[in-house]
Amino acid sequence: MVISPDWSNGPGNVAERRDASTVGLLVGFAGRLRRAGVAVPVDNVVQYVRAVEAVGIDRRDPVYWAGRTVLIHRQEDIGTYDRIFDSFWWGNPDPSDLPTSSPEPLLDQEGERAVDPPPSDGERPSHLALVSYSDVEQLRRKDFAACTPEELEEISRLLRETQVRATQRSRRMRGSRRDHGRHDTRATMRQTLRSGGEVRRLMHREPTARPRRVVLLCDVSGSMEPYVRALLHFLHVAVAGRVRVEAFAVGTRLTRLTRQLSSRDADTALRQAIERVVDWSGGTRLGEGIGSFNDRFGIPGMARGAIVVILSDGLDRGDPAVMAGEMARLHRVAHQTIWVNPLKASVGYEPLARGMAAALPYIDQFVEGHSAASLEALVGVMA
Repeated sequence: MVISPDWSNGPGNVAERRDASTVGLLVGFAGRLRRAGVAVPVDNVVQYVRAVEAVGIDRRDPVYWAGRTVLIHRQEDIGTYDRIFDSFWWGNPDPSDLPTSSPEPLLDQEGERAVDPPPSDGERPSHLALVSYSDVEQLRRKDFAACTPEELEEISRLLRETQVRATQRSRRMRGSRRDHGRHDTRATMRQTLRSGGEVRRLMHREPTARPRRVVLLCDVSGSMEPYVRALLHFLHVAVAGRVRVEAFAVGTRLTRLTRQLSSRDADTALRQAIERVVDWSGGTRLGEGIGSFNDRFGIPGMARGAIVVILSDGLDRGDPAVMAGEMARLHRVAHQTIWVNPLKASVGYEPLARGMAAALPYIDQFVEGHSAASLEALVGVMA
């Protein structure tokens, strides 16, 4: 369905509601920019939706500049943005578009096909095409277990735009432009000497931020099979994008995958990781696996002050007492423990499995992990 409100009169109730039509339109416009070669991260698309909601969709210029400001970061992409904007929003033909990505025909207020060419004086027609469906937005929220192999490939491309960030305060100090923090006597004296002995401003220092280590433990047991492929893509994005990320696979044994996933080539990294793990889709001894991590890596130093993320459904076949004891050890040394459970998004889910219930008291954050959108939210929790 295509809605064509008059921009000069405002789009009526279309601009006053935030529904799937409006959001789907904005996401679809960002997708057109991607297909035209413009790099548009998912975070920027979210900011674009919020920006248009703030400025309103009833006028052309705010919509244009909201996208120009949020979505475009390179001077050479401005021409492409203008061309796609004309084609997508105004219905002007774009010869460089692929046939499969050409916009739907605009309709006038009576539902007839709009075939009139744009005015010769350069003035653009005043109507806005709104679509009611967005493949990208639905795919971001679709459960991994219900995705086809082709959809999982598209999700892997979406996840590549995610940046895993975690920081902590450093002991190193730097000058602060704000009037708070530790008083910097030397900087204040230098400022005073430059102003002829008059104290015009008290200078301050503040601690800098440095990367915090992130440890990812991914359950590769049989119950996690519908989710493992997508989660491995997330692990690869995290490891290849930062220098202080460690990745492990946990099934019937513990396998370190940091070296295999550090390759920038996604296919190579995943192939090496699959070859490295010998207990795919096997049993689950999650408590013993966490204990092995604690003994060999975590307690000696890797988990100390780190953010430890466990990606598992919590269906452990081992002794719940072992799970509780090892999670308690891990919780004592880690800065934060986060449990990512794909089953948490299920209607009526409760963490009643023995392993999950035993681990729950030692978890700082218990979040979902069934879709690309939930993994993007996980990145925000870690940050």
